[in-house]
Amino acid sequence: MAPTVPSAAKSASPSQPSGKSEVADLKQQLRQLAGSRASDADDQRRDVFKRVISCMTAGIDVSAAFGEMVLCSATSDVVTKKMCYLYVGAHARAHPDLALLTINFLQRDCRDQDPTIRGLALRSLCSLRVPNLVEYLVTPLTTGLKDPSAYVRMIAAVGAAKLYHISATACIDADLPASLKALMLSDPDAQVVANCLHSLQEIWTLEAANSEAAAREIETLYSKPVVFYLLNKIKEFSEWAQCLVLELASKFLPSDNNEIFDIMNLLEDRLQHANGAVVLSTIKVFLHLTMSMTDVHQQVYERIKAPLLTLVGAGSPEQSYAVLCHLHLLVMRAPMLFSSDYKSFYCQFSDPSYVKKLKLEMLTAIANESNTYEIVTELCEYAGNVDVPIARESIRAVGKIALQQYDVNAIVDRLLQFLEMDKDYVTAETLVLVKDLLRKYPQWSHDCIAVVGNISSKNIQEPKGKAALIWMLGEYSQDMHDAPYVLESLVENWDEEHSPEVRLHLLTAVMKCFFKRPPETQKALGATLAAGLSDTHQDVHDRALFYYRLLQYDPAVAERVVNPPKQAVSVFADTQSSEMKDRIFDEFNSLSVVYQKPSYMFTDKEHRGPFEYSEDLTNLAVGTEAQENVISAQRYQENDNDLLLSTSDKEDDGTRASNGSATSTYNAPSDLIGSSLISSQTPAETSLINTGGPTYSSQSNFSLDDLLGLGVTETPAPPPPPALTLNSKPVLDPGTFQRKWGQLALALTQECSLSPQGAASLMNPQSLIRHMQSNYIQCIASGGQPPNYKFFFYAQKDGATAFFLVECIVNTASAKAQLKIKADDGAAAEAFSTLFQSALSKFGLS
Repeated sequence: MAPTVPSAAKSASPSQPSGKSEVADLKQQLRQLAGSRASDADDQRRDVFKRVISCMTAGIDVSAAFGEMVLCSATSDVVTKKMCYLYVGAHARAHPDLALLTINFLQRDCRDQDPTIRGLALRSLCSLRVPNLVEYLVTPLTTGLKDPSAYVRMIAAVGAAKLYHISATACIDADLPASLKALMLSDPDAQVVANCLHSLQEIWTLEAANSEAAAREIETLYSKPVVFYLLNKIKEFSEWAQCLVLELASKFLPSDNNEIFDIMNLLEDRLQHANGAVVLSTIKVFLHLTMSMTDVHQQVYERIKAPLLTLVGAGSPEQSYAVLCHLHLLVMRAPMLFSSDYKSFYCQFSDPSYVKKLKLEMLTAIANESNTYEIVTELCEYAGNVDVPIARESIRAVGKIALQQYDVNAIVDRLLQFLEMDKDYVTAETLVLVKDLLRKYPQWSHDCIAVVGNISSKNIQEPKGKAALIWMLGEYSQDMHDAPYVLESLVENWDEEHSPEVRLHLLTAVMKCFFKRPPETQKALGATLAAGLSDTHQDVHDRALFYYRLLQYDPAVAERVVNPPKQAVSVFADTQSSEMKDRIFDEFNSLSVVYQKPSYMFTDKEHRGPFEYSEDLTNLAVGTEAQENVISAQRYQENDNDLLLSTSDKEDDGTRASNGSATSTYNAPSDLIGSSLISSQTPAETSLINTGGPTYSSQSNFSLDDLLGLGVTETPAPPPPPALTLNSKPVLDPGTFQRKWGQLALALTQECSLSPQGAASLMNPQSLIRHMQSNYIQCIASGGQPPNYKFFFYAQKDGATAFFLVECIVNTASAKAQLKIKADDGAAAEAFSTLFQSALSKFGLS
């Protein structure tokens, strides 16, 4: 029998706890050390505390030792105190009954002579987050805000926000926001000022939903005295605090141009800061302040170019990517400013793939007549890159540049050279781009088709590339000698083609080829329609059925639908609307720029404020109105299915449904497969008409036209001219506005509603200001935080000196606006109110 191995006196390493028995040993050792006055007692406590924290980190439940840990907290050793506070904070929320045991020693430590211990104790006290202990937090926080140590005041400022989240009533009743505001404007320590500002913004923003006083307090944060006070101290702040102050400054609305230039002069040196976040925050301030000053705004772009390019080349790849995202946004607004710096966006060998991809997008955006050749030459080098996704993106970039340039001779030659490369993905991407080029530049068809005609469809595996080749075979079948026979071979392998996209293109291509070369395509057309009608994919089946019915109705109409005369495509649709880009620009220096979408599209519902967004982001509803405005997906699906039937079919289907019979299915007509579909002795167009088939009434014809969007609609009556016209360029200074507002009597007080989309757009108040300016209504002042915003607008009657003044208070939670209107011409106040409400109701809908 093997001898028993004696157990070790204690574990070999505090990072390797032995399990449940370890907790019992720790409790016993803590109990022994609780009243010990030995000279090495502090060292022993520290070792035992390390083992407790090690167990806690390993996931072992050490809450049983809570009482013993509290008893051992009476020590002057700061390291031991920190570990004790860490333990207490981790277990207090899960064991609120035990948390009461910590109050006495934490309150005692809050009065300790050492400011470090006072601060640590106050932070731990506020981190307990136990509602039953709120009464014990107020006094230490109030005392901490007046503590002579800046460290304690800094902890207390953050603790006030923690108290608000635990009990908002206790925080407000203790008047902690007022104490924070006073401390922010008087404390000499910059970090204390920053913490006070952060806590005030957090408290007042949440409180503004229930209190107008809090909304007014938020406005004071954006006032000139507070903003300039903080900006004058900005060099003293930490980098995080500087970003906080700069974000505040970006929301400041200056009263004149002098204030704008003063702020820009104060922040000029921040553009050379080593921290990228500070630089981007400063740029955001510059861009937002000069939005209404076109010339200065252009100069700002020139000024910020060098700092941004410096950040791209320095720092980590993650920072380069974030800065490149912001540069890309700016390039979209001013591409000419960066066109001379295109070499800064060449891909480096060491760049990660996500940085390379973004650089390719940058090169595409800044390409113009002066640098196209150099950029395309560089992009062509990337086409043979071992990184396949980057090679694909480089080919797409060449195609995009070709689509936006006028002289594309060299670019088309480069693209056609790609087809000679023995790489499947290069050929596929190039075919897609050649297809788009031919849609915009039909004059290049002969050169392109000569090269494309030598490509075998068997060598193309990617669906997009094969679909592009099939499109060219159908579109230019009159110029490609083998086009009908290539299409016929593809139809014979219909069942082997798994991509619905390819089968859809094949259906259309065969139809086009038939109208251009009917005798050679007769057999292929019949086989294609038969295969399409029996296809299991719904889209393929529906398109084949649609083509078959068109041919039955009138082959001439079918030719006009499938192969109409085409005009060259001048502009390809942008994937992002201009409004979406403006929203992203308004959220500059945030994740919205990196994700290339507004924040409401990727934030959790709980962080979207009072709004609820549908999953497809096309519906926006406020409160209980959401149920009334949302049409279920099932109704949409039913409507789409109805479009597949003609009017007579719908009536028959309704009759069958009412009788309870089963739904019928479509089968391929038997005459499609035989050679009798088209007779060689008769014109192809007339032989396709089935004389025994159903005849279509005018009602059915109208249904078909409606399906294709060809139906005749009534011209809507022109809207009546407005009863009041406004001056497009009114001028009113703030002093005159204030004097008029005090002198004029109140003409109207009304309440109106905003659209749900408009309420959502108010996440950025500048969007409403721009919208009203487009209706000749100017904003002279604004302020507030969600959900309450206040705006002061003015407008001038065209051809007169009469002004209209408006106070507009918007609550985004209810989507309501309270209007107070004063007017020099009281008789026109009602007409102006109608015009104002009309403009407000359209906000967010365009």
